Order: sequence, then structure tokens, then C-alpha cells
Amino acid sequence: MRNFQFIILLFSFSTGISQSDMLAKNYFEQGEYEKALVIYKKLNDENPYRLDYFMALVETNQQLENFSEAEKLLKDKLNSGRSYPQLYVELGYNFSLQNKTELANDSYAKAIQSLDENPSFSYTVGSTFEKYSLLDEAVNTYEKAMSLDEKMDFNSQLARIYGEQGKLEKMFTSYLDIVEKNRSYKGLAQRYFSLYVTEDPLNEANGILRKTLLMRSQENPDLLYNELLSWLFIQQKEYKKAFTQEKAIYKRTDEDITGVRDLAYITIADEDYETGREIVNFIIENSYTPEARLQAYQILMNIEIKTATAKDYPQIEKKFEDLLNEFGRGRETYLLQTDYNHFLAFQNNKKDLAISNLKELSRQQLTAYQEAHVKMELADILVFDEKFNEALIYYSQIQKKVQNDVLAQEARFKVARTSYFKGDFEWAQVQLDVLKKSTSQLMANDAMQLSLMIRDNSLEDSTQTALKKYARADLLEFQEKHTAAIAVLQDILTNNKGEKIEDEALLKEGKIQEKLGEYGKAEANYLKIIEFYGDDILADDAHYLLAKLYEEKLEQPEKAKEQYEKLIFNFADSIYFVEARQKFRSLRGDSIN
Repeated sequence: MRNFQFIILLFSFSTGISQSDMLAKNYFEQGEYEKALVIYKKLNDENPYRLDYFMALVETNQQLENFSEAEKLLKDKLNSGRSYPQLYVELGYNFSLQNKTELANDSYAKAIQSLDENPSFSYTVGSTFEKYSLLDEAVNTYEKAMSLDEKMDFNSQLARIYGEQGKLEKMFTSYLDIVEKNRSYKGLAQRYFSLYVTEDPLNEANGILRKTLLMRSQENPDLLYNELLSWLFIQQKEYKKAFTQEKAIYKRTDEDITGVRDLAYITIADEDYETGREIVNFIIENSYTPEARLQAYQILMNIEIKTATAKDYPQIEKKFEDLLNEFGRGRETYLLQTDYNHFLAFQNNKKDLAISNLKELSRQQLTAYQEAHVKMELADILVFDEKFNEALIYYSQIQKKVQNDVLAQEARFKVARTSYFKGDFEWAQVQLDVLKKSTSQLMANDAMQLSLMIRDNSLEDSTQTALKKYARADLLEFQEKHTAAIAVLQDILTNNKGEKIEDEALLKEGKIQEKLGEYGKAEANYLKIIEFYGDDILADDAHYLLAKLYEEKLEQPEKAKEQYEKLIFNFADSIYFVEARQKFRSLRGDSIN
């Protein structure tokens, strides 16, 4: 019983202290320093060994400009017989607040001298210097500690501070020293390097890092330096140079092709197809298993399709057929077959052949995921061919086949989109309402956008005439019949002028014009939305698309920066906000993490 009463008493006492602490912090944050001071005095008196309450008392006095009282508190604590060398830094800072530079420097020197007594003081002393951005003093602390005790390792802190000081070579060297000792820190080092390295090979930091890595590589031919040089060249989008490094790594790592393959994906994603083709051919020549060669050929065929014109289609079809004759038409090549039939339907105008091929493939002994993937492509082609009801059957089968996979959510969205193409807006809305809660953020956003568009354009027009036209234009765009899609959108802009769907039509027409390379027309459309619909739901889309158009197509970075800035300041809840902020800072010349 007595123990229980003691526990209750102790709990009550702890709760009282916690509440007082929170109240004092609240007063301090609100600028009511006199009230905070009273509570911190009491807390400090009752808890003489709690340094957090003591420092809160000192800081509150400083806010009230009671510098003499703060000085007395600090000196008394330093003379208390316990070792608090970091308080010399606090005392120095108190002097600096009064512009007593000489006294401040004397106190800082005493803090660093305390390391002679015990190098382990360096942790608290150094971090206290950092707290007040006294970086030179922090460097002196860490460097002295490491010289006094070889077990001390402050390379990470030093590297970060060197970066803040602009001492780039020392920063890179320190991080490389860390990674040399422990390779698990390579990712961390790259993250810090990315604060200073840019896409520009002539950037100062890029040049220093490249020079440092090359020098180290000559002194010590460690694979680490090839890996980091490859990483640097990738940041600079110099993929041929990165490929040289990856080939060197490949030859020295028991011919592990992983790094080369990863580089191929990066290069192709950045649309450097010439280098991508060279890398993939290297993979094909140096792959020892049929599976690796097949994967490489699949990547190569995707490049062929992306870089082809209509006159190249017969040759591409023959290459696909040759590959399937070599590797077979079973489950092992289902991805290659899916790509082939997508090409046949969407590029080569052979929809019936593609549908027949995929139906036959879906009847083979595939895994549930493979069957779902094949049927997804089949259903997409059926939609492309306007065989909506048959497509809906396949999408429903996918949802049952892989219920807990993201493919099932994608299939549900395509059920909604297909119903929308058909003009069955009510059923589309039912599916979209479910998808708004999707675990996939991208899927939820797509569902939300289509749902809002249907709902907004069904309220004023019960016949949904303009919405049906718009859905038709959407389908024509999906079928890549861009001229026909623009004609339908122009019909909306002419005959449904003033209706809510007008800004949707302007935006979609702008996007299609971009695809056709008609950048001036796209610019005009986005500007119209900003001028006439600047407060509506698509305004942030227009700013974002216009900014990207200026940046990437029209090469007008100042205009791009202006649009990103407007998006940042006027649309803080936009899904484009984070990217717009990064783009704006990059165009302004900031270092971006």
C-alpha cells in the first residue's frame, strides 16, 4: 500500500513538472518572457541537475536582456564542481549578444581547451558551437578531438560543416574518407553531394568532385570511385561517360550486369536513345542467360518503337517476329508479346491481329499476375477499337483475378474511363467514388479529376451534350486521332461557349497541340485559362503546363520561372506545388536537394 502511494505521489509530482514545463514553453513562444521566467526559476530551483531547465532560464534572461543575470547563472554553474565545458560556449554567446567580442572569444577558447582534460567533451562543445553557427570553432573542436584521440570520428560533422562553409574540396574529401571506411555510407554521401552538384558539368562543385574522384582513383583503383564517377556523370546527363565507368565496373565484378542495365533504364527514360541503344547492345552481347538477353531485347524493341516512323513499322514487326521465333511464344515471353501486340494495335493499325494474339496468349498456363497483365493490354486495345462492352468484361476479370494488387485498382479506373467513353457517366461516377479512396495516390488523383469533371459538367446540362462531346474528344485522343479530337474540342468551344466545360476543352486542346508541336497555340490556350478561369479548378494546371512549355519547349526560362512562382504563391494546395517549388529554385540557381 505504501509503495502504491509512493508511485501515485511520484506520478503526480512528474505530471506537475511536465505541466509547468509546457506552460513555460508556451509563454516563451508567445513572447511573454516575464511569465516564463518565474516558472523556469522555480523549475531550476527544484531540479538543480536538469540542464534543460537551467538553459531555458538563461535563454529567457537573454530575451529580457538580463545579460548580467545570465552571466552570473553560467559562471555559478561552471564553478559548481561539475564539468559543463559547453557552458563556456554559452557564456561566450552571452558576451557576443552584448558585442563583447574579446570576452566571447576568450570563453570559446576555454571551451576548446577543455578537450585537453577530456576529449569526450568534444561532442557537447562542438554541437553547442554549431547551435550558434560558430562553424570555425566547431571545426577546431572536432579536429582537435580527433588529434587527441584516434578513436574519435567527427568526419561526418566536419564534412557537413565544410559544405556550409563553402570548402567544397574538404567536404568531398571528408565524405569520401567516411565511405572508404564504411561503404554503407555511400548513399548518405551521394545525398549530401546532390546539395552541391548540378546538371551543369561546368558547375564548380561538379568540377571539384570529378577532380577529387579521378585523383583518388589513380592513387587507389577502388571500384568505389568508378561507382561515384558514374553517379556524377548521370547527374550531369553525360550517359556515355557513365557507361564507360559501368563497363569498367562490369569487368571487375565477376561480370555483374546490374549497373549497366540500371543505366540503360535511366538513359532511355531521359530519351537519350542513341546511348541507350549502345548500352542495351552491350547487355545483349554480354548476357549469359536467355532470360537476361530476352529482357535486353525487350528494352531494345521499346527504343525501336519510340524512335520509329511509319516507314519503319514493317521492319519492327519483322524484328518482333524473329525474336518470338527465337525465344518462343510461351509464358516466358509474355511481356515481349504484350509489347508486340501493343505496337501492332496502337502504331501499326493491326488491331484484329493484336486482339487475336492476346486472346490466344491469355489461354496459356500463365500466373494470375501474368494473365491479368495480358488481359489489361487486351482490354485497352478493345477500347481503342471501340469494343467497349467486351473490354469491360476483361477489366472485371482482372479485378477478380488479382483483387489485392494495384492492377485491380487500375482495372477499376479503366472500367470507369470506358463507361465515360460510352457516355454512361452515372456508372463511371460509381466506380470513381470507390477509387477516390485508393491506396495508390496516383490512381486516387486520376479518379478525383475525372469524377470532378463529370460532376461539374452534369449539373447545368441535364442532357450532358457538351460532356458527351468532350468524352468523344478524350477517346479520339486515346486513339491518337489528334486532328479529329481538336475538331470536336473546337465544336465545344464554338457551340458551348460559356459553359463550365470550356476550360476543360481549352486545357485538353492545349495538351494535344503540344503533342503536335504546335507550341504557340498551346501557349495561347493556357493563357486563356489563366485570364478567364484564373480562380477555377484548372488554373493551377494551366500555370504548371505553361511553365513546363516555356522551360522545356520554348526555352524561355524567365517566363517559366514566373509561372512556377505564381503557382507557388497562389496555389499552395496544388498537386504541382512541390515540383513547382523545386523547378522555381532550380531556375533561380539555388542548390536543390
